Amino acid sequence: MLVGLVLCCSAWAQEPVRYVLQFSNAQHHEAEITATFSEVPAGPLDVVMSRSSPGRYALHEFAKNIYNIHAVDSSGKALPVSPTAPNEWLVSGHNGTVNFSYTLYGDVVDGTYDAIDMTHAHLNGPATFVWARGLEHRSVQVKLQSPPSLVWSVASQLSDAGAGWWRAPSRDLLMDSPIEFSSHKTRDWKVGETRFRMALHAGANEDVATEFSRYCQAVATEAEGVFGAFPRYDNDVYTFLFDYQPYASSDAMEHRNSTFISNPTELNRRSYVDLIDSAAHEFFHSWNVERMRPKSLEPFDLERANMSSELWFAEGFTNYYGPLILIRAGIYDLEHFASELTSALGALLESPARWTVNAPEMSRMAPFADRAANGDPTNQANAFLSYYYYGESLGLGIDLAIRTRFPGKSLDDWMRAHWQEHPDIDKPYTAGDLERSLATATNATFAREIFARYIDGHEFLDYEKLLAQAGLALRKIAPGEVWFGAPRVNFPGRAMVITGPTLKGSPAYAAGIDRGDRIVAVDGKEIKDEREWERILRSYKPGDQARLQVEGRSGRRNVGVTWKEAPNVQVVPFESVKLPVTPEIKAFRQAWLGSKAIHALPKLQ
Repeated sequence: MLVGLVLCCSAWAQEPVRYVLQFSNAQHHEAEITATFSEVPAGPLDVVMSRSSPGRYALHEFAKNIYNIHAVDSSGKALPVSPTAPNEWLVSGHNGTVNFSYTLYGDVVDGTYDAIDMTHAHLNGPATFVWARGLEHRSVQVKLQSPPSLVWSVASQLSDAGAGWWRAPSRDLLMDSPIEFSSHKTRDWKVGETRFRMALHAGANEDVATEFSRYCQAVATEAEGVFGAFPRYDNDVYTFLFDYQPYASSDAMEHRNSTFISNPTELNRRSYVDLIDSAAHEFFHSWNVERMRPKSLEPFDLERANMSSELWFAEGFTNYYGPLILIRAGIYDLEHFASELTSALGALLESPARWTVNAPEMSRMAPFADRAANGDPTNQANAFLSYYYYGESLGLGIDLAIRTRFPGKSLDDWMRAHWQEHPDIDKPYTAGDLERSLATATNATFAREIFARYIDGHEFLDYEKLLAQAGLALRKIAPGEVWFGAPRVNFPGRAMVITGPTLKGSPAYAAGIDRGDRIVAVDGKEIKDEREWERILRSYKPGDQARLQVEGRSGRRNVGVTWKEAPNVQVVPFESVKLPVTPEIKAFRQAWLGSKAIHALPKLQ
């Protein structure tokens, strides 16, 4: 996500902020960084390390990974450095120049933190670079020096400034420009007049790199078809950065002109389809959130958690379009696409939170859920449903509802109308703007109904009926099987221990069973292990009653339960359940799932 793009005209005449990074101790995941702040006004300089990162919504406290902090002026004189907060230091006594040096530690290959070792340095701006208050709008230059005996190259959306320097027009663009510094494979291509490049840090051979770049090209080409044009990228190029290493985390992060994606899976011809889904999601963000941007996230604040009520649209709709782009591009087949819909609809329809928290409220909980660290137990199983899945389900239902009510139109029309009204971050949107652009694409009555009932309200679209038009069946996964409602348990021996909250509406919750309780027997049958528990469940049917012997904080007790049918659902093609696929269904599928590409798609393996 972009932090901001407002530049002071005078900033260009001032000396840039310069960073030099050395990696002589990369084996131990360290970099030595010196930030040079020149032409500093009189008085102490306030140096800050970010606490939040574009694309994330929670706090991550990046200052915990910098140490050995010291500062000198242009003559080499040591300067007093006084910490005023865990992530902030005052440097006084300077002569107009402050060279602020520190050691950076990083050993997490993901989109939020830093990863430094003898194979590469992957750097996320907020986790890497300190900055100075009052100098945020100055241009920035960065130089990276390879570890001894190694020759690495830079891949980034930063501009090449020559002589080993890389440039950003401001602090904010630096923070939104991840850097891959390594010996990596690169590929370049064009779709129409728009340039793309891929930097691949992986063990894949040259043929695999070339083939995978074609999958990236297919993603970009098909995504363009949704909006009718690509955004105008700031450096006239969009960059895919990939780290596929066995020690990497499975993660992905969008940026204004690039994306960084990591995964421990080996990149080969068998894994293309599984790995390309992250690229589809993150690339779609180059419209949705990087340019069509909620007002609640603009400008992005690097020092606090960033809360938004619109993540159901910014993240959730992007989650819907990821697999939709892949089936339109011919990368997913219908069964794979249906399994993706199962994940989202299953999460929505099986969650107790859906009855009490609507889409905007779910979105506002992101600072507590977006990889935020919790030291105390939470009740998220009952109180929170991912805005990714909530929004994805909304995107699916609204898309199918538009196609039903307005033949020839779809969710694509809403996305295009919204982009036309909010083409970049200088015109961020509100929830009211979203409703207005939906009304533009359909009509005001439909838009009001969708927002009042399904987005701001707690009703759910008729997914079973809507999906049936496309020859997709929404059905129970295990009809007739019973369900207890304790999603987190373990079996230490001679009992089943509840290790998390039980779900509202479940037999376990109704019986007063919760975290810490031990279920030792059911109708006198001892629970020896997990298999015995499963055998016991199979002996009952929905509506049956049973007595459970429970040990907990209040001692031993016997409680009654009434078994319910398992609520889990799945989406499957009609073909899989031997239902007829009519010509009307085939036509609906083609209109929905057929390619919308403006330019020719590349040939894929």
